[in-house]
Amino acid sequence: MAAAIELKDLTATYREGGSSVEALRGISLRVEEGEVFGFIGPNGSGKTTTMHVLLGFLHPSGGEARMLGMDTRGRIARERIGYLPERAEAYPFLTGRELLAMAGRLFGMGGAALRRRIDSVAERVRISDALDRRIATYSRGMLQRTGIAQALVNDPDLLLLDEPTGGMDPIGRMEIRSLIAERRALGKTVFFSSHELSEVELACDRVAIIAGGRIAAAGAVAELVPAAGSLERYFLEVVGGVAGPGGGAP
Repeated sequence: MAAAIELKDLTATYREGGSSVEALRGISLRVEEGEVFGFIGPNGSGKTTTMHVLLGFLHPSGGEARMLGMDTRGRIARERIGYLPERAEAYPFLTGRELLAMAGRLFGMGGAALRRRIDSVAERVRISDALDRRIATYSRGMLQRTGIAQALVNDPDLLLLDEPTGGMDPIGRMEIRSLIAERRALGKTVFFSSHELSEVELACDRVAIIAGGRIAAAGAVAELVPAAGSLERYFLEVVGGVAGPGGGAP
């Protein structure tokens, strides 16, 4: 069976201030289908760069990146992928319903089936009452919920979430954990990055820690974290004072 995500000796370089920055330095990682995988690291460690390589926004300098069995540098099955960026942005002049309809049409959805799907995901993330309001009126948490609804509109097999609980209150974070658990129960794969390490510890089957553009540790939380310890404490022990490549890789 093909892995949901497979990285082999992946490197990525970008230009900053006239110099070359090596954001990813030969990372290898495998995420199995149907698991929830946490991808964590300090700011500038390469988390978002990795997401951008997976989505085809950035071509790697070397190595391989495959998603759902397909090379990310070629035509990948984007209709099977949902993505929430770190900063969920949207056209403020649209309503939530119009945004979700636009997203659905990009996946070839339409008609009554799309209308039903919009109502379903809106109810699931609790934005039904705001669907016909302009996005400009949404709070930060409401905008985040709308971004998650957009990522779910095509019922993806692989869900990529970059800081999914950003702007959420404790109830919202609990609801996101529940939603992630539902995706796992449906046999879907969730790959997410978060600075909320307690959320990662509660939600994930396995995690990988990236620091300085390299994988510093990977495995099941129960195997990595000593008894009576915490993922946060383990994370701090692993990354210590490691800075991101060039001091500021995305």
